[in-house]
Amino acid sequence: MSEPGTTGANTGPSGTGGPVEAVLFDLDDTICKYRRSIDELVEHSFDAVGVEPFFTAAEYRERFGEYVHEYDDVDEIRERSFVSLAEEAGRGPDLAREMAAAYAAERRDQADVEFLPGAREAVETLCERYRAGLVTNGAPDMQSEKLRSLGIEGHFETVVHAGHETPAKPDPEPFEAAMEALGVSAERAVKVGNSLSTDVAGAHAAGVRSVWLEQDGVEVVDPEPHYRITRMDELLDEPWA
Repeated sequence: MSEPGTTGANTGPSGTGGPVEAVLFDLDDTICKYRRSIDELVEHSFDAVGVEPFFTAAEYRERFGEYVHEYDDVDEIRERSFVSLAEEAGRGPDLAREMAAAYAAERRDQADVEFLPGAREAVETLCERYRAGLVTNGAPDMQSEKLRSLGIEGHFETVVHAGHETPAKPDPEPFEAAMEALGVSAERAVKVGNSLSTDVAGAHAAGVRSVWLEQDGVEVVDPEPHYRITRMDELLDEPWA
């Protein structure tokens, strides 16, 4: 978390570029979130098989992040995460696969999403002020359904599905693909996202300034974002200006 008084300030690396011409957004947990949380779904997966929890939602998130670059399909990543966590707890892989299937069955509706606080206004306003793109780690069909449900599928001039059309973030290629489509250079772009390891690190790898949507309990060590916000509508003040 940022120290008091630093939100929205340029607290990150030096060497910022010229006037911003394009804003690149992340989608999941930046613009929107599932109405049913990961914590609730992990709890459901244990209830579905009738066993007491033997790993936490936080442990699942961490393990999912370890496997995200090894597999293309989100269901496969989830299943592998459940199996490895179960094995560490002395549980069998068949039980873990049953749990992963119960989780997936509840998560099928990709339209069951809602805006984060201030996100609708931020997206609608900044997409009018700037060239705008979306750079998201996620399957095209899943992410497109979320955008349609939110009513913002036409707001972005380009959408890059990293991990499918390009390597996944934090590889610089999806950022570069978005900037090429928008016709802007790296020093004239900013990336808005909630993940230090994918959004901020990937933006920096591509030479793009970063705006980090702070996450409770996450302390910045490296990489250090250029700007920090606690709500998406803080973007209306254009911290990079």
